[in-house]
Amino acid sequence: MNTQKSARIAGLALSASVAAGLAASPAAAQKTPMEKCYGVAKAGKNDCAAGPGTSCAGTSTRDYQGDAWKLVPKGTCEKIATPKGKGSLRAIKR
Repeated sequence: MNTQKSARIAGLALSASVAAGLAASPAAAQKTPMEKCYGVAKAGKNDCAAGPGTSCAGTSTRDYQGDAWKLVPKGTCEKIATPKGKGSLRAIKR
């Protein structure tokens, strides 16, 4: 087998794998819709927004911090109970 033929086969294999990945993308896009839920993250486990003096994900300084959020399946946030109260769709004082 010569080099050109090997390169052509490798190119076809790569093209096929890229096409398969693109075909799978729409299914991946149909994942569960998520929403930001404030006041439910443990210290250092937030996805983002943790108030002044913090940068973002993983920077909350205390459990259930009211200005730190975590992504949760849509419609479940306000049902999540913590020792400090329920989750909120908006930042809360805690």
